[in-house]
Parts: sequence; C-alpha cells; structure tokens
Amino acid sequence: MLIGEVARRSGVSARMLRHYESLGLVQPSGRTGSGYREYAAEDIRRIFQIESLRSLGLSLREIGRALDDPGSAPSALVGDLIRQTRERIAAETELLTQLRRIDAAEPGDWEDVLQVVALLQALASKSADARQRAALSSVAEVPVPVEALVEAVLSETEPNVAGALRWALARSGDGGPALLAQGLDSPVAAVRERAARSLAELPDGEATEHLRGALAHPDAVVRGVAALALGTRGVAEGIPTLIDMIEHGRNDTDAADALSVLASDTATADRIATALVDRLASDGATAPARGRLTQALAGIPGATASHALVELSHDEERAVALTATYLLQLRAAG
Repeated sequence: MLIGEVARRSGVSARMLRHYESLGLVQPSGRTGSGYREYAAEDIRRIFQIESLRSLGLSLREIGRALDDPGSAPSALVGDLIRQTRERIAAETELLTQLRRIDAAEPGDWEDVLQVVALLQALASKSADARQRAALSSVAEVPVPVEALVEAVLSETEPNVAGALRWALARSGDGGPALLAQGLDSPVAAVRERAARSLAELPDGEATEHLRGALAHPDAVVRGVAALALGTRGVAEGIPTLIDMIEHGRNDTDAADALSVLASDTATADRIATALVDRLASDGATAPARGRLTQALAGIPGATASHALVELSHDEERAVALTATYLLQLRAAG
C-alpha cells in the first residue's frame, strides 16, 4: 500500500508518516519499482499502535521505547502520565477559576481586568500585609468576586488579615453566605471555624439562617460560634448551646453575656433561668460546671432567677452557695 493510501486510511498525514520514518518509528517494508514507499499490513498495524500510544500522551521517544523494548514495563510510564495529567488538569482548573472570577467582576475595559488580576494575585501573596491591603482595597477599587474572597477568608491564618477579609466580604454583595456555609462541611476544623466566624460577621438575613442550621452541627466550636452570633441578634434558638458552653467551660463568659442579652423579656428570662436550674440539677454536672451555671444566673433578671438563687444559697456545695448568696446581695443592692 502506497503512502497516500496509508494516510487516507489511518488519518495520519503523509508528512507525519515520513517524520515517523525519520525517527525510526516505522519503516516501510519495501519499495515499488519506481522507488515509492510501500507499506505492508504489519507496517500499518504499527502505525495504529503509534497513534494509540500518542492518544495517551506519550512522546514519540517514549513510544519508540515502548514498542521496541520487550522488557519495557508500562506501569512506571503510565504512572508518570497520570501524574503529568493531574498536574495539567490542576493548572487548567486554576486558570479556569481565575478567568471565571475575572468575568464575574464584569470589567469594563482591560485596565479593569488588570486591576482584578492584581488583586487576585495580592490575595494569594505570601505577604500578610499585601493580603490585608488587597482585602481593604477590594471594596474601593474594582470589586473582587465573592468566591475569591470566601476562598481567601477560609484559608487565612493571620487574624488581622482575616478580619479585613471578613470586613470586605460583608460589603461584597450576594453569594457570600451560601459559599461560607459550604465551608462548614470542610473536613478541616480550622476551616469550619473560619466559615462560622465569617457568617457571624455578615449582616442579618441569609447568614442568620445558615447560623441557625449550624446549631445542629457536629462540631462544638461551630455550634458555639453560631449560638454566640445568634444571641447578639436576639435569636433564642441558641440558648441550649449557650448553656452547654457554660457547663463545659467553652467561652463560658461570652455565652453568659449572650444569655443576658437574650433575657430582655420576662418569658425568655424565665426560660433561660429554668434551663440553667435544670442543668444545675443534672447528675452529670461537675462542681466547676455548677459554679459557672450559678454565675450565669447573675445576668438573668426576673423572679425565676431570683428564686433559683435563693435555693442555691443553701446548696450543699459551698462554692455554689457562696456564689448564689453574693449574687443575691448584688440584686438587693441594685
């Protein structure tokens, strides 16, 4: 079969077939009387083998070694191809992400594009100062896409930079709460906490709903951040979590302050006081926990809390009785 017919049947151009021949990958089995290349069935089979291996990403040199060296094991070469392909996909995915973020910023001209690129690069800088400046300037200049801010805030370890990013995120418009809520499902505890703290600093509305959902989160830190944030917003659903925090000594002072904020009406104050007393009476409450729970009654107004303190002033645990007595004196003086 002549080279033109081989090219037509194989889909490999005559020029490429000549290139294969120059590299020694395939050699026509013979020549016609006029000197034209003539390919046998075995030659054509080898051409298809070459094309199959090329489709896997092998170089022509690697293909020659694979076909001509019977002892060549494919496992190492295939492993290298897998690694190279993963690296290429990661690079392409990163590029696609950056392009989508630039598009989301809706740049008006190429100057805007360059500003967005500069801000995105600054957010990924190794310099904390550069990241903080980028966060603060993202509001005044061409806005950074919310997705980029969320990614930055969930990965930021420097407290000052994280604060600047949360500030920028709170002013970035829609989309932030839903993306942050996804961070609550991260397998990394630090990322989950950053997501919860960022939601806590966003305005009321969608963020509050995500914080409500976080009260059922298996991570105690996430539940605690959500309960504290909801307490400042006057949402009473976090009361059980706040009491858990006091009992177990996790941010117990902040939790007690949040309870006192929520106890602004008689019904809620009585509900909180009753819940604290029930926890004090539970079998699992340790002596330090009972002391913290008693102290938390200090910020709860109303007759229910006062009656509970009277009862606790006669408690068998001296520390609890002394604390209750002192709190009653403060109430009487007030």
